Amino acid sequence: MNLAGRLTLGVDGGGLDVEQASDKRFSADIQAVYARWEEFTEWARGQKNVAGAKPIDESKLGAPAPRPAQLFAIGLNYRDHAVESGLKLPERPMVFTKFPACIAGPRDVITLPPGSVDFETELVAVVGKRAEQVKAAEVWKHIAGVTIGQDLSERELQLAGPPPQQFNMGKSFTGFAPLGPALVTPDEFANPDDIELGCSINGEEMQRSRTSKMIFSVPQIVEFLSSVLPLLPGDVIFTGTPSGIGWARNPKRLLGTKDELVTFATGIGEMRHTFVNRADRS
Repeated sequence: MNLAGRLTLGVDGGGLDVEQASDKRFSADIQAVYARWEEFTEWARGQKNVAGAKPIDESKLGAPAPRPAQLFAIGLNYRDHAVESGLKLPERPMVFTKFPACIAGPRDVITLPPGSVDFETELVAVVGKRAEQVKAAEVWKHIAGVTIGQDLSERELQLAGPPPQQFNMGKSFTGFAPLGPALVTPDEFANPDDIELGCSINGEEMQRSRTSKMIFSVPQIVEFLSSVLPLLPGDVIFTGTPSGIGWARNPKRLLGTKDELVTFATGIGEMRHTFVNRADRS
């Protein structure tokens, strides 16, 4: 995990500062560790019962992959979300990008731009080993772990103009890709292709589903992406959202400054976000 900007290993009793616990074998830079992921995980397995863990201050948690070279996102990857959007099911993964500068942490206060800001709960996969022309059966060997993400979207800009419209821009305002609270390795799950996830606003449930309901699984997504270009260690992949988004509701349920958005995934944890208007931060 990213604790106050430092690479931290979650263990029983709290977190271990990796740079200190490894005698500087690994640096505190969390993004840098993905280039040495296999070496790091081998070291980490031996730290489960090591003394020196400290309590984790959740207010200081940051994104577990703060500076990826590439940030991919998949649209219409749950059947119920495609139905609520009034769109046909895709025949192959529908890919767009969010720009890495929009990544935020799991407890950040997010600035709302003018327009209509919506929520999209998503499982996020982070690459741990270069993946190029990888078959689905081998994909989990290339994934460092998974975390939670919110694909926040300003719908008016996103949907402006003729197709392909402005997906990349409408989904890349500052803070529109919060990640966290931790990265969990695939082996920690009974089935990494079946994880419950969802979100609520002010205690009211908005979304709840399981990743087993995705049209394209993480292995299928990575197989498709890696058939086109190499995926690099530390790259981030948003895997799509289930039904329940605010834009598809009647009346619409969009995010405002009085809202607390809580996003969860079983086995990973939860994120909590509040919001301010841009004018209030100027």
